[in-house]
Amino acid sequence: MSFEMLAPCHFGLESVLKKEIYDLGYEPSEVTDGRVYFIGDAEAVCRANINLRTAERVLIVVGRFHATTFDELFEKVKALPWEQFLPKDARFWVKKASSIKSKLFSPSDIQSIVKKAIVERLKGVYHISWFEENGADHPIRVFLYKDEVTVALDTSGDSLHKRGYRPAVGKAPISETLAAALLMLTPWKADRILLDPFCGSGTFPIEAAMMAAQIAPGVGRAFTAEAWTNLIDKKLWYEAVTEAEECKNLSVATDIQGYDIDGAVVSLARENASRAGVEKLIHFQQRDVAALRHPKSYGFLITNPPYGERIADREELPALYRTLGEVYQKLDRWSMYVITSFEEAERYIGRKADKNRKIYNGMIRTYFYQFMGPKPSKRQEKHADL
Repeated sequence: MSFEMLAPCHFGLESVLKKEIYDLGYEPSEVTDGRVYFIGDAEAVCRANINLRTAERVLIVVGRFHATTFDELFEKVKALPWEQFLPKDARFWVKKASSIKSKLFSPSDIQSIVKKAIVERLKGVYHISWFEENGADHPIRVFLYKDEVTVALDTSGDSLHKRGYRPAVGKAPISETLAAALLMLTPWKADRILLDPFCGSGTFPIEAAMMAAQIAPGVGRAFTAEAWTNLIDKKLWYEAVTEAEECKNLSVATDIQGYDIDGAVVSLARENASRAGVEKLIHFQQRDVAALRHPKSYGFLITNPPYGERIADREELPALYRTLGEVYQKLDRWSMYVITSFEEAERYIGRKADKNRKIYNGMIRTYFYQFMGPKPSKRQEKHADL
């Protein structure tokens, strides 16, 4: 059985997720703000959850339609083939409803009406008036945008950014999915140097190390749809995990480093790397950004520096970004990628970014400044590795 599937992502990073889905072997069918649609079967549900690094979750679309009144919403939800997805004992509820630029804008009313419509549909199909709901969880999500409604089943459960390696975080953390997406926007590869001078809980270095070692981000966690045996054979999950495990390569040679001025945070980053299974691929060190050095050329500096939310006095920011710019200038032919909400970052770094991309980090509008270094020739790459 094939499904229309939906993978939400950070606004502004749809192209990265689209490529991931394509590389996984599925054809993206539609791309909208913060969402990528594609067609897949039960196996695709498993493989997408386990392998996608930049998706927030994986959903099965039950239906899409236009609605401007609650009566219309009720009737169109009721008309969907819910019996194909929800067994008689399913525990189902509308986990979240969101509405943007739509006539129906009350999330709580939308949730209530969608639930009632599903119950009415299943009453007629299963010929019962009361549902025990003592079976597997089937959370439902509803999205309204310009009166276009998408109703979907959430196969992931916890957001896919919860890899399992970061039970605790440092200050002003960047999510795992966002860090992975930003890394994918750079030309960095496993055989190139990567350094984060404000590593915090280690997300950038850990995500880079997992990419280098081809460790699937979801291989060590559980998913809600694992209990949906009416839709997905249990063996498909085992096969997807086995496929992912066979790709893993912990013997890969890397030069990935993470620095932070806070020793306690560095210790936390090491613990997180150990939980992710990549502690041997990353060098963490307590170090002030002013002491940043690296003897090799053509490296990549990627970081989420302080931008006011984790510094008591915003007056410190100009000096911090000025220092970052100064140490970057001393690195030989490096590229630098900085995500920050500090709008004067370029001014104090001392150079206009070659590219600038607007991205939302949670509710914070940020900018991904890209300072491009020269690309090494094949001969230079070989010499740099010696």
